[in-house]
Amino acid sequence: MSAHILRNRNAVALLKKYLPHQVNNSSVIKEQFRCFHLTPCLDKIVSFNLSDIGEGIREVTVKEWFVKVGDTVEQFDNLCEVQSDKASVTITSRYDGKITKLHYNVDDVALVGKALLDFEVDDEDGDDSDSSDSDDETSKGKAASDDKKSGDNKPVAATDEEVNRHITLATPAVRRIAKENKVDLSKVKATGKNGRVLKGDVLEYLGMVPAGTNVPHPTIAAKNLQATPECAGKAAAPVPADRVEPLKGVRKAMLKSMTESLKIPHFAYSDEIDMTRLMEFRNQLKEVAKENGVDKLTFMPFCIKAASIALSKYPIVNSSLDEPNESIIYKGAHNISVAIDTPQGLVVPNVKNVQNKNIIEIAKELNDLVERGRKGSLTPADFADGTFSLSNIGVVGGTYTHPCIMAPQVAIGAMGRTKAVPRFNEKDEVVKAYIMSVSWSADHRVIDGVTMASFSNVWKKYLENPALFLLN
Repeated sequence: MSAHILRNRNAVALLKKYLPHQVNNSSVIKEQFRCFHLTPCLDKIVSFNLSDIGEGIREVTVKEWFVKVGDTVEQFDNLCEVQSDKASVTITSRYDGKITKLHYNVDDVALVGKALLDFEVDDEDGDDSDSSDSDDETSKGKAASDDKKSGDNKPVAATDEEVNRHITLATPAVRRIAKENKVDLSKVKATGKNGRVLKGDVLEYLGMVPAGTNVPHPTIAAKNLQATPECAGKAAAPVPADRVEPLKGVRKAMLKSMTESLKIPHFAYSDEIDMTRLMEFRNQLKEVAKENGVDKLTFMPFCIKAASIALSKYPIVNSSLDEPNESIIYKGAHNISVAIDTPQGLVVPNVKNVQNKNIIEIAKELNDLVERGRKGSLTPADFADGTFSLSNIGVVGGTYTHPCIMAPQVAIGAMGRTKAVPRFNEKDEVVKAYIMSVSWSADHRVIDGVTMASFSNVWKKYLENPALFLLN
């Protein structure tokens, strides 16, 4: 009888209510009542933990509760709405039962993995583990007895039905739903702890809820990882260790120069240059250049010379800023720095006194700098006293960029890749044109937008009309 009372929740409730009155009226019953304990261990209180909602979120703010203590809820009922730093998420119930405690108030911060609220689960859900354990024990005991009996007899081959037979973990409530809908639980994808089939799994199998609504329990993912040889192999593969490499050489110099560069307030200006005529002009000069010791004549000597001509018209672009004295130093020499890609990294030597040299002389000196840069034989003098910079990013690829000014200079230009594109000529006819983009950056403390645009227009005019170089 005591066993029946203890397994019947209604009987326990009655005993809690009426026995104290009987005990007060009888000393004999009071003496016997000392040895009678009513334990709450059979009340199935389940903590509902806040699961990981993704994107590395570790805490959320409770914005609204849709339930209160004493409410009875079912699976997939809305419990509350939480707000992360990225989005609002509605938390739904995984259990059928009664709310016994809310761990947070509105606007409290809830931590992922911690209890959000407590449930007193319904009878059927509360008997979950008991039912599953008893099923396991019964099946194990039956299997053991069968093995013992078969030991006395000759071995018997197992049938296909016995091979395919296995136990599916599910609560009586879930089994009832499956039975009503004639669903084989062994064919339902389980997402509960240790492979348990939940009510939501059955509803998803029947198509009553969208696919993917149920998030698999972490124990499912761990089990699948161990069961899959490929995953196990990947997990066992060694991960390359991080390595620390001290900055030295060109990279160490770049750290210092770019740190200083980002202290300068940059502004950018971009334009397009029609290189069609310059391409024809360069082809005409190639033979003459070889006769003068220039085996390779690129566009860069023309760009450098055009920049020198523009610097003569706008000398403030060829200056530097003396911050302590709040003054501008105008440079007389046009020492134009050129970015060169070398095995040691990107270096920026300069062609000195460009204002006094022609295109062939500039090409010779530039080719010499490139050759010595690739051999690593450039000297500090090759880098000293630069007054303006040009970079040809188009050799690698790309069109527009945002170059960084090399202090104490106040401007820099970067040329993009030259591309063949359709353009309209003076007669509104579509013709093939070779277009190069250019991006300028200037120190806005010294140079304004109109000055930089005017400088760019002079530079552009000489490149689009290369015959003008003959006048300089």
